[in-house]
Amino acid sequence: MSTVAAAYAISAPDGSFEKVTIERRDLGPNDVLIDIKYVGICHSDIHTARNEWKGTSYPCVPGHEIAGLVAAVGSAVTKYQVGDRVGVGCMVGSCGVCAPCLADEEQYCERGTVWTYNNPTDPALQAGGYTMGGYSTAVVVTENFVVSIPEGIGLDVAAPLLCAGVTLYSPLRHWQAGPGKKVAIIGMGGLGHVGVKIAAAMGAEVTVLSQSLRKRDDGLRLGATHYYATGDRQTFKDLRGRFDLILNTVSADLPIDHYLKLLALDGTLVILGLPENPMAVTGRNLAAYRRSLAGSMIGGIAQTQEMLNFCAEHGIGAEIELISADEIDSAYDRVMASDVQYRFVIDTSTM
Repeated sequence: MSTVAAAYAISAPDGSFEKVTIERRDLGPNDVLIDIKYVGICHSDIHTARNEWKGTSYPCVPGHEIAGLVAAVGSAVTKYQVGDRVGVGCMVGSCGVCAPCLADEEQYCERGTVWTYNNPTDPALQAGGYTMGGYSTAVVVTENFVVSIPEGIGLDVAAPLLCAGVTLYSPLRHWQAGPGKKVAIIGMGGLGHVGVKIAAAMGAEVTVLSQSLRKRDDGLRLGATHYYATGDRQTFKDLRGRFDLILNTVSADLPIDHYLKLLALDGTLVILGLPENPMAVTGRNLAAYRRSLAGSMIGGIAQTQEMLNFCAEHGIGAEIELISADEIDSAYDRVMASDVQYRFVIDTSTM
């Protein structure tokens, strides 16, 4: 039997969010029905809702930072039971048989990852023929794409970890951040502030590189040892050759060549935020000190669970502003104006 859920949808790139009802698919044998309690607002939601990446299907229900409680399970579900604290991130499906999927890297599925919203899918699985996300009161997801939220994290501050958290955790693990490693985080926003917390908990020496010193006190409070303003040219002279790993969390067009010079021997700069325009990179700055320029995209389901367990162990949650559903439009405007500390989370009880 299908589930009718309240949701907030946008019907045009220049439209406003309105309350609607949507139909979730019938609960299959391997499915979990989740009563959504909180959902984070990611910058990707804004890009999609406003069709800035093109190809948005309307009406659009964004949201891929979902935290809630299990309301029902299918007959073959073994991992969860009613009442469990669970989450859903950026993915709700993949082929399961290609090399990346078999390596627990479903986000790189060779046959196409099924994203949590605005992804074409079988009309039998979602009315309308494309996925609708977590700006709603309920969702049905196959159990293999549901993760457990440990008791050590509140559901509200856990929600942003389902995207922002794993987006930072994955490259920090992949490039072995830890004691003795010097890590720089570019940007102190929704992604960057979580990265500071996680990198510090891993034992790395953390530096924040932000346009100004406005958030310096927050950066140091969250675990950074150093905080520099990139608006000051002297910063790039003082920090040359300093870092083993730099994570770029911002989507703005940055002078990447300048940041490459901050890497030490065998250092890596990882692109997480997606700038609008191509990056200009001088080969000389890569060849010098055997530097690398790389990218990373969220993390697989197993690593997302690992990240949540790590965050619970270290008392890490996102810094959030809790809002009601009727504040989504104003929250989008505030995100674009960098007026949030540090992640908006929607209380779905207000739907």
